[in-house]
Amino acid sequence: LGLVMITQQTLIIGANSDIAKALALQSIASETIGLILISRDVNAYDLLNRDKNTSHVNTITVKDYQSQSIEQAIEEIATYNHAPITRIYICNGILHNQSIQPEKRIEELTVESFNQVMASNALTPMLWIQQLMPTLTGNSPCKIVVFSARVGSISDNRLGGWYSYRASKAALNMMLKTAAIEIARRNKNIKIIAFHPGTTDTPLSKPFQKNVPANKLFTCDFVASQLLTIVENSSYDQTASYLDWQGKSINW
Repeated sequence: LGLVMITQQTLIIGANSDIAKALALQSIASETIGLILISRDVNAYDLLNRDKNTSHVNTITVKDYQSQSIEQAIEEIATYNHAPITRIYICNGILHNQSIQPEKRIEELTVESFNQVMASNALTPMLWIQQLMPTLTGNSPCKIVVFSARVGSISDNRLGGWYSYRASKAALNMMLKTAAIEIARRNKNIKIIAFHPGTTDTPLSKPFQKNVPANKLFTCDFVASQLLTIVENSSYDQTASYLDWQGKSINW
């Protein structure tokens, strides 16, 4: 078997989400792009690795998304350093789980769920960017996409509700904008995008799909394909962009 030369690498963090899986499958098609997939559960990708054509795919399991686990993952990434990382997709996030539901009324706000949602949606992506900084501030260009949401827009908030989730995405957006300003001073070839995928047919949106018009509920494949095109067409303009699935700007 002739070895294909990997010229660049794509990093997908939170790779077990449905959109992340679609992104991975669409990215795998290019054999010159190495793929590094990070998740607490990478079992979904074991099937891929039985296929002889996926030698360019590496998986890293993290036990959690605390700083120490992130550091260990970054050390492991460094062992695949034969090509620059040119795309980073940070797909971590939480809207609901067994113990958390988006608040409809202020009475439903609790300290525990607020802290958990804030840590998962705002802090975790920034910890990844923090740990990746030494990699990013070299000379190679890189586009970083972090999954945000339109409900994180303060100016677009017309409906209220969802206190923790809205606050976490607004906090994430603010930190991404801040990071873009700082990173631009160190490397002109870094682009940060806060991305709103639209309502996608995933477990995250399942409880909330009944109010979504049929043509506004997207498949993961569609969103992944849109995102790959948006990233390809975005320019290194030293600012953060806040974009929806159509590539249209959202007001912060």
